[in-house]
Amino acid sequence: MPRYALALLLAAAMTLTACATRADRAGDGAVQPQLVLVTTADWNATQGRLQRYLFEGGQWLAVGAPVEVSIGRNGAAWGRGLRAAPSDGGPLKREGDGRAPAGLFAIGTAFGYGDTAQTALPYAPMSAGHYCIDVPDSPLYDRIVDARTVGSEAVKGSTEPMRRDLHADGDPRYRLGFVIAHNPAHVPGAGSCIFAHLRRAPGEPTAGCTAMDDAAMDELLAWLRPQARPLFALLPQAQYRAVWKQWGLPEPVSDE
Repeated sequence: MPRYALALLLAAAMTLTACATRADRAGDGAVQPQLVLVTTADWNATQGRLQRYLFEGGQWLAVGAPVEVSIGRNGAAWGRGLRAAPSDGGPLKREGDGRAPAGLFAIGTAFGYGDTAQTALPYAPMSAGHYCIDVPDSPLYDRIVDARTVGSEAVKGSTEPMRRDLHADGDPRYRLGFVIAHNPAHVPGAGSCIFAHLRRAPGEPTAGCTAMDDAAMDELLAWLRPQARPLFALLPQAQYRAVWKQWGLPEPVSDE
């Protein structure tokens, strides 16, 4: 990958900082960037393939085996992230469209039902009062808040309780997950509450998130390091092939 492309990629992702450990460093002492890449067959596909990458020796190296994931029930659409959507077409992400945002995004805080989790990412335990606000005209749109702090009126109308086990008949999907920083400016109506989280059954699509089985999530959370400023990319195959060089992403593999 050209050095200028990697420099742009890392500059765009400089939202998290921390001290690196020896395990997170390359031989020259530099922190090794991490990438989580999801590719799908086309805009309307509801299933995809997730592959982890580590940048080492001037190239992206695949880490572990690819895993199958589910995305939005209506596929994907261009989201708001670290790179502007190309001007050559494709749907745009909107609130309630059932599409996962496509693009390149920072990875934010991990969350879950437990007090702690096996991850180096910042972790936020969720309580019965935590909601992600998906009401476009709310001043708290696209933010996870606690009703005990902001008040019950502030979360009224939100369909995203973060303790789905307590509010949605034992739903386990948010038992573990992390924030995908789509729409970091919280533009009303542009899409909210985009996560990677667990899925209840193979092939079950989401409302716009990326879902995987428990083992895949455990491995992913244990691997991610905030000091590596990890990135998340989701792209249909044709769009991936069109932007991978410009965006400094791994070269597409032959079977994609």
